Amino acid sequence: MAGPQIVAVASGSPAERAGLRPGDEIAAIAGEAPRDVIRWQLLSDGPEVPLDVQRAGDRFALVVHKRDGEPLGAEVDAAVFDGVQTCDNHCEFCFVHQLPRGMRRSLYLKDDDYRLSFLYGNFTTLTRFTELDFERVVTERLSPLYVSIHSTDPDVRAAILQNRRGAVSLRWLRLLLDAGIEVHGQVVVCPGVNDGDVLADTLAGVLDRFCELRSLCVVPLGLSRFNRQSRMRLHTPAEAAAVVDLVESWQSVFLSVLGRRLAFVADEYYLMCGRGFPPAAHYEGFEMHEDGIGMARAFETEFGEDGHGPTPPRSGFFAWVDGAPADGYRAPRQGSAAEAVAAGPGAAPVAVSLKPRRPARDAAVAVLTGTLGAPVVSPLVASLGRRDARVLPVENRFFGGNIGVTGLMVGEDVARVLEGEPAGDRYLLPDVCLSRGRFLDGMDVGDLPRPVEVVATHGRALRLALESS
Repeated sequence: MAGPQIVAVASGSPAERAGLRPGDEIAAIAGEAPRDVIRWQLLSDGPEVPLDVQRAGDRFALVVHKRDGEPLGAEVDAAVFDGVQTCDNHCEFCFVHQLPRGMRRSLYLKDDDYRLSFLYGNFTTLTRFTELDFERVVTERLSPLYVSIHSTDPDVRAAILQNRRGAVSLRWLRLLLDAGIEVHGQVVVCPGVNDGDVLADTLAGVLDRFCELRSLCVVPLGLSRFNRQSRMRLHTPAEAAAVVDLVESWQSVFLSVLGRRLAFVADEYYLMCGRGFPPAAHYEGFEMHEDGIGMARAFETEFGEDGHGPTPPRSGFFAWVDGAPADGYRAPRQGSAAEAVAAGPGAAPVAVSLKPRRPARDAAVAVLTGTLGAPVVSPLVASLGRRDARVLPVENRFFGGNIGVTGLMVGEDVARVLEGEPAGDRYLLPDVCLSRGRFLDGMDVGDLPRPVEVVATHGRALRLALESS
């Protein structure tokens, strides 16, 4: 097993003072070869951190001296050093199976690794979970975890996952909850498969068997134009309305029995059936904000004049793991929402121009967003009373199907929209569609036909960017 490689060392950090350099490979910490960045954090948490370092063919010992609990100040090249636990399910709605050819290799990796669930909020089915995994989660308190449920009926769940272990793997969920591990659940609803009576049975099963879940998000399946599974189809508006009605009726049951709503419907369902979003208080802290639960209402509140909307909770990666690489859809991006909140009402907008020339600040301004985001953002932009401000919905032709979330916008589609727009305008691009400055299709923002300003995907950051001209 290769050890973690140092990819960055913070200036003035204990790691830099000790002589660590980018490119160094860490063979051991305190005599132990760490399996992942979680173990890396635990082993490097004390005031003296003995390292076995390999550099240019040489191996030597090095001790990092720091305050107890102070970050080491070194970023490693991966979250998992001993190999990601891959997924052996064959879900018909799996988005990895719906990707076009020719994208970067890492996008085709299907993981079912509880460590990535803790670090980045990836959902795990627990079908490859073991006794050793359970012992480690409980001993090291790796919480919260995110678990795909889909159905509490063993036969239905096994059929959805196309894995017979799916019928029994929720026993691990029960054991995790018994051990006090915080778990968020997810149900991906497939029309004609696990909606209707099956979804009602699932919600009843959650109340009966897994009522300690921190939250349960009910989301629609995403279908790209590359889907080849005949059973998978889009929801009709009537089916979307039925899901909303069912979950909201069960929320009343959960509220009366547990004192909380527990289950929540993705914003996309409200958009599909043309209904308004529930009030902010309905979402009880926006536990599953990153999965599209209450995201629109939170964004609207953040956009308000005081800019102090709800700050959704962060996953385990943000809570305590120092040195984990910035990967995963919960990873920090350029101009993070946290920066926007911390900056204060009078601060400059969190926006970064990634082209050398930018339009004048008094130019007309356009906000780029996905087709699902446009109905949310448009009334907010209009509320400012600016005739020179507009919203540009970006149709996702790259993935096609029902893919309309802003986070899956790709450079090819953004470029197509910008080609037909005036050269002198300002264009605000939400950072949620970028990872390390690149779109999912590999295009760099600097290759777009118009200069753009990358703005944190946060209501207050957008308002400040719009008001700065």
